[in-house]
Amino acid sequence: MILGVTGGIASGKSTVTEILASLGATVVSADQLARQAVRPGTETLERLVRRFGPSILLPDGTLDRKALGSLVFADETARKDLNAIIHPAIAALAEARLQELSRRGLPLIVYEAPLLFEAGAAERVDAVLVVRLHEDLQLRRLMERDGLDEGSARARIASQMPQEEKVARADFLVDNSGSLQQTEEQVRRIFSRLVPGAPASR
Repeated sequence: MILGVTGGIASGKSTVTEILASLGATVVSADQLARQAVRPGTETLERLVRRFGPSILLPDGTLDRKALGSLVFADETARKDLNAIIHPAIAALAEARLQELSRRGLPLIVYEAPLLFEAGAAERVDAVLVVRLHEDLQLRRLMERDGLDEGSARARIASQMPQEEKVARADFLVDNSGSLQQTEEQVRRIFSRLVPGAPASR
């Protein structure tokens, strides 16, 4: 069973994934695969530099994700170009990793992917869990987490698929607007449904 975990930016996807991992799920992170895909010397990084220029590189030759982010979040064409370069690379790594884990007969594999729907990756999973958050809380958390002003934070939220559209496509829903304990309880209930015999709570 492969469960895709997604949601809006700063919604708490990592928190939910960490809870699932603590319950025994095996986690594959699209963000980690993205870092792997753009290591120095990779064709993907070379293509990014050709498209966006050497300013996206740090002095040691690694990708400056913050610099790249500032270039693409406010420019829809640039964002589409970025996605066209990076998504196929992540997809190839994800498919190989998920197939490898599936052969092991693990009870639950979690694929955490912020752009699960946008990248067309939902077809790689058996079910989708969407983490949702009250919009005002999402904005505040994003500003605090990334040190952004309100305008920049709103632009980043607007650059993704609307939260309600993701919710409408979800098989499972976790509302992360409350306490950590409330989030944990929701995740445990879902885990117990997906993994027969697993306790819903400690």
